[in-house]
Amino acid sequence: MKGRKAGQIAYLGMLTALAFILSYVESILPISLGIPGVKIGLANLTVMVALYTVGVKEALCLSFIRIILVGFTFGNLASMMYSVAGGVVSFLVMVVLFHFEIFTETGVSIAGGVAHNLGQLLVAVLVVENAKLLFYFPVLCFSGTVAGCFIGVLAAMIIKRVKKVYKQ
Repeated sequence: MKGRKAGQIAYLGMLTALAFILSYVESILPISLGIPGVKIGLANLTVMVALYTVGVKEALCLSFIRIILVGFTFGNLASMMYSVAGGVVSFLVMVVLFHFEIFTETGVSIAGGVAHNLGQLLVAVLVVENAKLLFYFPVLCFSGTVAGCFIGVLAAMIIKRVKKVYKQ
């Protein structure tokens, strides 16, 4: 049992490092669609993989550690506040859909991407005290769907391979 637990800790450490690196890569990518706040969400790939391979509790820890590390390294308190809001809403939605087992990894990821954008938008509405920001949601809904689809397809491929390795 100790060997399995140590292996899981090493695996989560690797996923955390990968999430940190993917966040950095995303921050330096010269992708500008002319739409503020639109990102691919590369680091969510690791959260999805953790959710499907080691469990909810571990994936939640990974998500929070990533948000804190990235916030302190590449952001500020405001960016961390938005990231936590988006991360919590996204994670809750993904966990609910994961437990129902009626959606594929891609469907769970799409819902998570849209929920992440909604969580951040709701915080923005509270911070600037202007509900008109909600008119921006259709754009963020579309971008969350596209990014979630991309991340979900990648996650499904990785999850399949990781599960195959664990069975050996």
